[in-house]
Amino acid sequence: MALPLDVVFVERLLPGILDFARNQGGWVFTQIPERLTPSFEWLRNWEGDGAFVLIGSQADVKVARSLDIPIVNVGGYVRDERIPTVTLDQQMVGRLAAEHLLARRFRRFGYYGVRGLWYSEQRRIGFESAIREAGYVCSSIGGTTLARSARDLRRVAGELTRWLRPLQPPVGILASWDLRAQMLSEACRMIGLRVPEDVAIIGVDNDPIACEFCIPQLSSVSRNDRELGWQAASLLSQLLEGKRASKLPILIPPDRVVARQSTDVLAIEDAEIATIVQQIRDHLNQVFGVERMLPLSILSRRQLEQRFRRSVGSSPYAFLNELRVERAKMLLTESRKRTLTRIASECGFSELRRFRTVFSRLTKVSPGEYRRNHLKPTTNH
Repeated sequence: MALPLDVVFVERLLPGILDFARNQGGWVFTQIPERLTPSFEWLRNWEGDGAFVLIGSQADVKVARSLDIPIVNVGGYVRDERIPTVTLDQQMVGRLAAEHLLARRFRRFGYYGVRGLWYSEQRRIGFESAIREAGYVCSSIGGTTLARSARDLRRVAGELTRWLRPLQPPVGILASWDLRAQMLSEACRMIGLRVPEDVAIIGVDNDPIACEFCIPQLSSVSRNDRELGWQAASLLSQLLEGKRASKLPILIPPDRVVARQSTDVLAIEDAEIATIVQQIRDHLNQVFGVERMLPLSILSRRQLEQRFRRSVGSSPYAFLNELRVERAKMLLTESRKRTLTRIASECGFSELRRFRTVFSRLTKVSPGEYRRNHLKPTTNH
């Protein structure tokens, strides 16, 4: 394996490769040379049968194409149809992030990427497409290629602040990966923009260090790297048998959005409705209906309905159910497994049957199915 061990997603895909190897039998792994970020050059004289690689530049492409052994690229930095590749479905990453921000009622959007990297461009395309389909527009910036020095960081900060200042809050922004999301959060702090109230930020990779050591903690699109590792091993196995790879990459869909503080907001510009919504969110574990909302404002029920539809795009009753279901989805995917009855109660449903009915109507699957779909091992082939 000629894979850099200092990349978060590489660590996560290795178990998938090992799962396949155990099922296959007869595989022996070599990780050399004794470095975190090995060059491909040593593969020229290596006596192994095949290799997993992470291609990050055109120089890597040149070396990879000169090798006499089958290789599988597991990265999305550079796209070359002559090199067999298994990678994340980058456009689906963008769409998943867009859906997350749209669900939080944002109407203005931005994308912060990295110039010259294929995965960043693909994530932008997916994000912008979903935003456009919802009837909105997106402001995008392709920032300086990966910052590797203090000078690069200063240039990145300057680019970011110049881009952020003209944006009208509230705005939801996807950063191409978690470290870019960190940079974005810091740039917001420098110019007095609040996260998430003015700018909601979501990254990609669900890197626990980048996400949880940021203030506020970052929401992120979680990858599906164990499955990616399995599929990469399966492809290498086929190549070792003499089969030809497709010119198109094998695309692995992302897992889900892990929501944290950086998107924990609803972008509602009607101040009266925003106040009511905050009260609803603060008491979501309690059983109540629209009648509970009426005393919170001077609006009549008809006025409340009209203002709600204008601000959030749905009736107060439908909106309340959406919030309850979103909370239930989060609880269903937590590692601490609660009973469905407990989850129904914590989300303000009066009974389990009612919870199941509403959840199934909004998600098209039952609560139990949703839990199984998100917790089952993805490499159970």
